[in-house]
Amino acid sequence: TVMLRRGGVTATMKRLLLPTWAHGRGVFSRMRGVSSSEGLVLGIETSCDDTGAAVVDPVGNILGDALHSQTAVHFRHGGINPYTAQQLHRQNIDSVVQQTLADARINIQDVGAIATTVTPGLGLSLMVGLQYSKSLVRQYNKPFIPVNHMQAHALTIRMIEKVEFPFLVLLISGGHCLICLARDIDDFLLLGKSLDDAPGELLDKAARYLNLRYHPDYQGMGGGQAIEKLAQNGATGVYKFTVPMRQYRNCDFSFSGLKELTRQQILKLHVVHGSDDKSAILPESADIAAALQHTLVIHLMERLQRAMIFCEREGHIEKTQHPKDLVVSGGVASNSYIRNSLGMLCEREGYTLHCPPPQLCTDNGIMIAWAGQEKFQRHTDVITSPEDLDKIDYLPKSTIGACIRDRVELAGVKAPLKVKQLHLDSS
Repeated sequence: TVMLRRGGVTATMKRLLLPTWAHGRGVFSRMRGVSSSEGLVLGIETSCDDTGAAVVDPVGNILGDALHSQTAVHFRHGGINPYTAQQLHRQNIDSVVQQTLADARINIQDVGAIATTVTPGLGLSLMVGLQYSKSLVRQYNKPFIPVNHMQAHALTIRMIEKVEFPFLVLLISGGHCLICLARDIDDFLLLGKSLDDAPGELLDKAARYLNLRYHPDYQGMGGGQAIEKLAQNGATGVYKFTVPMRQYRNCDFSFSGLKELTRQQILKLHVVHGSDDKSAILPESADIAAALQHTLVIHLMERLQRAMIFCEREGHIEKTQHPKDLVVSGGVASNSYIRNSLGMLCEREGYTLHCPPPQLCTDNGIMIAWAGQEKFQRHTDVITSPEDLDKIDYLPKSTIGACIRDRVELAGVKAPLKVKQLHLDSS
């Protein structure tokens, strides 16, 4: 059963996290029924398999939000089915938006603007959100703000912490993996990206190869969550997987080879056990998950360290800048092992690590509403005329900003990372 979750940021979460979410713009919290609706932005997210909506005010207060998750449906089928995702978006988008408005104790007329994800993502899913949003914009004569999904992930942290430009961003999710430099709300330099799969896709496939969807302990979890939980019971050093792309001095990523190595290792173990039942759960599953997760982390850290050194050498980030900031976001950023490991790298390199709370790392309407707020306040990409609205279309593939990947590779920066120096678990 796919459930509508009222208030993606729960009251319990607010109580636990509110002390650390105070920042220069105010206090990040869920405040229902505020007296003034001036400058409110309704954000709508349908880029993949979650239907999200939220209302955020100019200082970052979340007045209302709701999320319809399809995770359990797609996990049972071993991956996201675009047609199923589109159908579920269509069935639930209106109820998600209406629940958000009810949670905020406002109606659609009180909203100052509507912001919606238009790129990148699954085309069939993006279509639903854009069509629905355009109908609201036309009916209620509201400004429309198109939002780049990846930029929204990068900007979310500014809603809850005082992070100033420029800062580095590592975006790791089920559909994306990139490193960029954020210089302003609409000014990003792409330093590196995945050449094939995304890390979330790698973890999802690994969970499928290990048949975790048949195990009661992992029912209802996404593949990444299942691998993280399983890896807690394993040792990282039992199996050795090759860290990708060490011979290339750039900031690009590759995960397809690691995915294939994992698949081959699992098949070998089925042969060792003489099992014809390919749906069986291997006793070595935890060690495989731990080794895979550990190798993934090293790959991320090596490319990220090179980006840090490059940005300082090229003057994009001053060596004396304090603080030097790294923002890590996207669904895979909710993995605690990855976050802790990246924190060790930041400590070594003189950076401050910023991660949105796990509930805001995955796709949600809050990040779209906040990205819309950033643009609304600066009058950037705000569409007010019907003619301009007609020109807005969804774009399944796009980049986060200007690409300087070739300049990174030409610089030939050596990443001197020594994993043992960071005390990562290698038992």
